[in-house]
Amino acid sequence: MLMSRSDPDMVKAMRFPSLAEAVKDAYNQGEEDERLEPMVVVDKESSPLGRFQKDDYVIFYDIRGEREIEITRSLTEEDFDSFPVVKGVTLNFVTMIEYDKNLNAKVAYPPQEMVTDTLCHVLSDNKIKFIKIVESEKAFHLTYFFNGKSKEPLPNEKRLIVPSLRVSKPEERPEMKIREVTQAIKNELRGRDTSIIIANLANVDVVGHTESEDAIIKAVEAVDTSLGEIVNETQKEGVTTIVTADHGTVEKWLYPDGTIDTGHTNSQVPFILIEPEIDIQRNIRLRDSGELADVAPTILDILGLNRPEAMTGVSLLADNPYKHPKKRFLLLILDGWGIIDEVKGNLIHKANTPSFDFLLDKFPAMRLKASGEVVGMPKGSVGNSEVGHLHIGAGRRIPSDRLRIDNAIENGTFYENPSFLWAMHGAKKNRALHLLGIVSFYSSHGSMGHLKALLKMAKAQGLDKVYVHSILGRRGEKKESGARYIDEIENFTKKLNIGKVVSVIGRHWVLDREENWDRVEKAYRCLVLGDAKKVKIQEA
Repeated sequence: MLMSRSDPDMVKAMRFPSLAEAVKDAYNQGEEDERLEPMVVVDKESSPLGRFQKDDYVIFYDIRGEREIEITRSLTEEDFDSFPVVKGVTLNFVTMIEYDKNLNAKVAYPPQEMVTDTLCHVLSDNKIKFIKIVESEKAFHLTYFFNGKSKEPLPNEKRLIVPSLRVSKPEERPEMKIREVTQAIKNELRGRDTSIIIANLANVDVVGHTESEDAIIKAVEAVDTSLGEIVNETQKEGVTTIVTADHGTVEKWLYPDGTIDTGHTNSQVPFILIEPEIDIQRNIRLRDSGELADVAPTILDILGLNRPEAMTGVSLLADNPYKHPKKRFLLLILDGWGIIDEVKGNLIHKANTPSFDFLLDKFPAMRLKASGEVVGMPKGSVGNSEVGHLHIGAGRRIPSDRLRIDNAIENGTFYENPSFLWAMHGAKKNRALHLLGIVSFYSSHGSMGHLKALLKMAKAQGLDKVYVHSILGRRGEKKESGARYIDEIENFTKKLNIGKVVSVIGRHWVLDREENWDRVEKAYRCLVLGDAKKVKIQEA
C-alpha cells in the first residue's frame, strides 16, 4: 500500500484562522501562487480532511484541457504506472470539457462538433505536403488547436517537435530551444520535401509569464534574431512569408498602478506579408482592419486554393496581386507578441528588435484583433494561445467553451447538466463530492464563477459532504492574489452553508503537459494522501 511520506504524528499542523491566512503566511516565507507548495486542512487529530477516497465523485471544472490530462490520468486509470498510486481508489470522474477522448471520465460539455475545413484540411485535401515546427512547450497549440481540435496528423502533414528544456523556471533559460527550432525551419526552407511550413517561436509567451524583466528582454531579442535569420532564408529561397502572433503578453507587462502583469493581454497582434518577388510586393494592398480568423483565407488566396464555405474569415488582401499561385510558403507565429503604441511597460518596445522593426517598415503590414469576441471569447476578455491558434487555423470565429458554459449558467441549463446531476446524485448516497480546479477571477483554465455555480447546484441538490480543492496560478493576476481568491471561496461556502475548502496547491504541480511526473505526483499525493503542509483552522 502506498503510504504518505509525512507521518501526521510527526508533522505538526500550523494553526491559522483560515486557509487564506495560511497562503498569506506562505508568501511571507518566499512562496508564490504558481509554485505554492500543497497545503491540506486537517481535523482536531491532524488527519487530512476531504481526501479522494474509493467511489467518491470528482468534478474537475477546468475548461482548457491539455494541462489537465496528466493529473486526470493518474486519478482514473487502473493501470497507471508513471508513478506509484494507491491501488483500488476508483473514482467517479467528471470533467467540465473533454480533455482527451480516451480518459475514463464523463464530460459535462463534450465537443459540439469537430472543426473541419481548416487551413490544414484544405492543404491535406489538395495533397500539398506541409510541416509544423515547434517546441514541445507549444506543440499542442500548433497541432491540436491549429487543426481544429484534432490530435492526429492529417494526410500529407509532418510534425517536427523540438523537446523543450526541462527547467524549473522559464527565466533560467529565456532562449529555450529557439536555435534548434530556427535551424529546423532553415533546413526545411532549403529543402524541397515540403511546400508549406507552419512554425511557432514560443519564447515571448513562455518567458513572459514570469516577473524577470531581463529574461523577457532576452526572450524577445532571441525571437527577433531568429526572425531575421529565417526571413533572410525565405528571401534567398523565394518563399512567401506571413509573420503574425496568436495573442499579446509582454507589450503590457505592467498594470496601471505599476505592478507586474504576467498574463495575456487584449492587444492586437502584427501581420506582416513578406513577398520575395518585387513586382508582386509593389502591388500588395492590405485591408484597413482584420482579425486572426482572416489569416487562413489570406494564405489560401496566396496559394491559389479555394476557400471552404465554412471558412467565413475574409482575406486581408484588398486586391489579390497573386495571378499565379505560390508554391512555397511559411507561416511564422511569434507566440505572445502583441503590438501597441504605448511605451510604458512595453517590453517588446524596450527590447532591441531590429529585424521586426525592419520588416514592419519595409513590407506590407497591419494589426489584427486577437481577443474577446473575435476569438470566440466573452467581450473584453484577453486572448490566449488556444483560441489564437484555433482561429488562425480555422479561418472563422468559433465560440469558446468558456462562452458556452457562461451562457449555460446565465440561462439555467448548467444546473440541469446530466453529468453534474449524475455526480451529485451519486455523492448524495453516502459519498463525497470533490470540486477540483483553478481558483481565479479569470484564467484560461477556468474561473471562480464556474466553481460557485457548482456549489450552488450542490446546495440545491441537498449534498452534505462537498470538498473544494483549489489550484492557484498567478498568470494574469496581481501578485499574491491567490490568498484573496481562497478567502472569497471560503466566505462563499460559509454563506451558502455548504462545502469546505480543504486543499490548495500551485498550478506548477498540477497542470503539466510534458510528463514532468514528479510534479504531478506531488499533486496526486496531496489530493489522495494529504501529503502536504498541514493547516488546522482555528474556528471563531
